[in-house]
Parts: sequence; C-alpha cells; structure tokens
Amino acid sequence: MGIDLVAGGKSKKTKRTAPKSNDIYLKLLVKLYRFLVRRTGSKFNAVVLKRLFMSRVNRPPLSLGRLILHMKNKEDKIAVLVGTITDDVRVHEVPALKVTALRFTETARARIENAGGECLTFDQLALRAPLGQNTVLLRGSRAAREAVRHFGPAPGVPHSHTKPFVRSKGRKFERARGRRNSRGFRV
Repeated sequence: MGIDLVAGGKSKKTKRTAPKSNDIYLKLLVKLYRFLVRRTGSKFNAVVLKRLFMSRVNRPPLSLGRLILHMKNKEDKIAVLVGTITDDVRVHEVPALKVTALRFTETARARIENAGGECLTFDQLALRAPLGQNTVLLRGSRAAREAVRHFGPAPGVPHSHTKPFVRSKGRKFERARGRRNSRGFRV
C-alpha cells in the first residue's frame, strides 16, 4: 500500500481547524468568528479564530501589570487577548481600560471594573468592532512557564543554564562533583 496520489497524496497540513475542547461556549465563539472571517475578510478576525483553536499552553495568561504597560497612551482602544487576564498585586493604580478576553480571574475583573473599565466577551467585541477597529491584539509570554526552564542543553553541560529536575534544593542534592571546584571540577 502506497500513498493514494489520485486522492491528492499525503496530508501535510498539521494546523488545527477546530478546537480540541468540548466547551460549548468556545464552539459558539468559533462559529461566530468563522462567519466573520468568511464574510468580512478581516485579518484581525482570522488571527482571533486561529487563536481560539489553540491549546492552553499556546494561550498563555497576561497579568494586569503587563496589560497596563501595553495599553499606555492607548486608553481609547480595546485590548484583546485570546486567553486569561490575571491579577497583579504589584500594581496599585489601574487605569480605566476596555478589555476583551476569554477569561478574567475574579480579582482582575473586580479591579478593572472598579477603575471604571470594562470587561468584554468576544461576542460583545464582535458587535462593537466586527473588523477589529480600534483594538490592540495582545498575547502573553509562552516562555514564562516553569516547564520552559528545563528545556535546552542538559544541565551540567558547560555554559548551560538549564534547570535540572531535582527533588530538593538542599546541600546534598546535585552539589558535588561538577558543581564546585573542591569536588573535582566545576562547569
């Protein structure tokens, strides 16, 4: 059995065409944005749709502090994040912001609304800005996950800053040969 060339050969497309999640509300959003992409041809809508399909790892959260930083001098625009807005205790003053996101943590929502801002959903955004007019599309940092610290050249290789998987950070855990000059060598 080979590849059926008549049928068009191998399918090399690996991007998602629908979300893996069975969340009915997410599926309704996908339905809405599929329609908007088809009928408006707006690039903004196409990006939002693509991000709605993404896995949770690829939809990293954005803190309130980072959001405020990105929205400086753009207070009249709507911030859009396909993901979660989380609270930031290091921030004391929150400006009045209009924010659209899939989720808000309880405290983040309360702080935005108490400051005179608005927390919108994507269906509300579709009514206000069907083409993504006056919006700022944001995303969180993917590399902020703790797991990413363990990626890279093996810990112990010269010039590697990769975090080892260690049970504890004590005196007797990976602190001997290769870790200090008095015990053979130090990388």
